[in-house]
Amino acid sequence: MSVRKSEILIVGIALLSFAIGVYYYPQMPEQMASHWNAKGQVDDYLSKFWGLFLIPITLVGLALLFMAVPRMDPLRENIEKFRKYYDGFVILFMIFMIFVYFQTILWNIGIKLSPNVFLPIAAGIMFIGAGILVENTKQNWFIGIRTPWTLSSDKVWDKTHRMGGKLFKISGVIAIVGIFFQSYAVYFVLVPAILVAAYTVVYSYFEYKKEMK
Repeated sequence: MSVRKSEILIVGIALLSFAIGVYYYPQMPEQMASHWNAKGQVDDYLSKFWGLFLIPITLVGLALLFMAVPRMDPLRENIEKFRKYYDGFVILFMIFMIFVYFQTILWNIGIKLSPNVFLPIAAGIMFIGAGILVENTKQNWFIGIRTPWTLSSDKVWDKTHRMGGKLFKISGVIAIVGIFFQSYAVYFVLVPAILVAAYTVVYSYFEYKKEMK
């Protein structure tokens, strides 16, 4: 079983996060700010160990999962058709998580960069990346908009994913606009993404009903 260059990069990013945690460990307070509310104010704390290593541990687990999915999907030959888009999105997601990690570290060493400043841009770019992935995704069991109706019809799958790809890109642009409304930035990120997810499920149902007729 060969290992792809993209997978080496994904694992490298996960291991880099551990190295960052080890480097900053002596500088961290015993209780680290770990969560911010919608207004960008700290509302929860973690111990120094978990504050520094929760994200690295999570990234290692996700890296292993992302590497396993294309190998264990019964329709893995379809995944290979859009594998470059999948690998690209996974790398983009891992980088996004590193940015989240750095924001936490910077805050706890006294550089108070509010998540409402960087989150709209970072999440917006990730949504646009998700849109590119979704519109190129072929039918499979793990990746994409998997509803009973998309999994029952190649045509419904393709139409739903073309629509979903466009909508996720629009969500990305809306999220980026949230940088100008920092008190409400989290809503610019979450609300469009939730609406797109709900709409594509409903859309796939009605497209399937049309096809059955």
